[in-house]
Amino acid sequence: MSALMWIAAGSLAAWLWLLLGQGFFWRTDVTLPRTGPDGSGPPEPDGFGPPEPAVWPSVAVVVPARDESAVLPASLPSLLAQDYPGPAEIFLIDDGSTDGTGKLARELADEHGGLPLTVGSPGEPGPGWTGKLWAVRHGMALATTRLAADRGNADGADRKDADGRDADRKDDGGVDYLLLTDADIAHEPDSLRELVRAAETNGLDLVSQMARLRVVTYWERLIVPAFVYFFAQLYPFRWVNRPRGRTAAAAGGCVLLRREAAERAGVPESIRQAVIDDVALARTVKRSGGRIWLGLADRVDSVRPYPRLGELWRMVSRSAYTQLRHNPLLLLVTLAGLAVVYLVPPAAVVAGVLTGRPAPAALGGAAWALMAGSYIPMLRYYRQTLWLAPLLPLTALLYLLMTVDSAVRHHLGQGAAWKGRTYARPRAAP
Repeated sequence: MSALMWIAAGSLAAWLWLLLGQGFFWRTDVTLPRTGPDGSGPPEPDGFGPPEPAVWPSVAVVVPARDESAVLPASLPSLLAQDYPGPAEIFLIDDGSTDGTGKLARELADEHGGLPLTVGSPGEPGPGWTGKLWAVRHGMALATTRLAADRGNADGADRKDADGRDADRKDDGGVDYLLLTDADIAHEPDSLRELVRAAETNGLDLVSQMARLRVVTYWERLIVPAFVYFFAQLYPFRWVNRPRGRTAAAAGGCVLLRREAAERAGVPESIRQAVIDDVALARTVKRSGGRIWLGLADRVDSVRPYPRLGELWRMVSRSAYTQLRHNPLLLLVTLAGLAVVYLVPPAAVVAGVLTGRPAPAALGGAAWALMAGSYIPMLRYYRQTLWLAPLLPLTALLYLLMTVDSAVRHHLGQGAAWKGRTYARPRAAP
């Protein structure tokens, strides 16, 4: 057997293992839990949803925002319009914006009404903090103070459940849940209600949904579905959702976090330097004994556009090397793995055809077919043409180059850059 044939056979074997042994990462049926925390149960019959909490807990919606005036008109009104039966308030934390983000947020609240909105400003990040987590810290503190005061004003008034009976929920003066959501995320009116319902009925401490990203331009169609596909391959949702499993991850755009779990995990102080803060948050909560859940969203969408390749490139490259813990050896292993898994199949087909060797071409073709087939569910989830499936090797090549660029920028001292801030030596998720 030639070297090409061995490599093509190895690529095919890798794909067989990925499809069957990597938590069925390619499936897109892990959605908000209805019958159990794995999220894979059958849908509820019409008119019979999961049980509602006897008393709807209080929720503070914390939105860190830095120069987000371009997307706020499409996202903030959706939060203001949340149909939530319990106490809820929005805390938008203006992280040093220069485009009037805070002023615009107040104007939108005045125009649309709905949930109460408080706009805060934390000042420049403290030593050792990333800007986003510094804003989250300020929002959590502000929320705790505000909702505790509101509850104090309500002392003496009996809390009732949905049937008018006395509620027995423990009221210690603090907020029950925190919804951490990005400024570019739009929610359907029942989003908060369904997140809390899932957490309460399944005993979850963290519920996170991977928002459906915008896919409009050619480059978004080529790169964005693959971004979620690769994320699920790295952190299979079914593995994340196993209570005793070691895999942990979250999607930072939409995270419902039980306050008690946050306190137990020391969040956000314990992850204050993490650039990949969503994964760091999930790992910290899970390691402290919390139950977490991650899945795809049906009613939560990102409205941020990435119309050009350069914008998508920066989105991926700013944290790709951080994901590899800034380890050159791990970088080389990752690049070799990407090449064998994604680039070898089409290369083996072309080489086999050109040299008249059918065996490498057949092995490469089989691996390429498995690769494309595994990508189809994600393309359907994003409502994209299935003709993009055979182009996955091209997309993987772009991601490989983005990862190399991320490593080069790190070693040049540029590190992770985002909206005017650069973290020269960001810490990977713990």
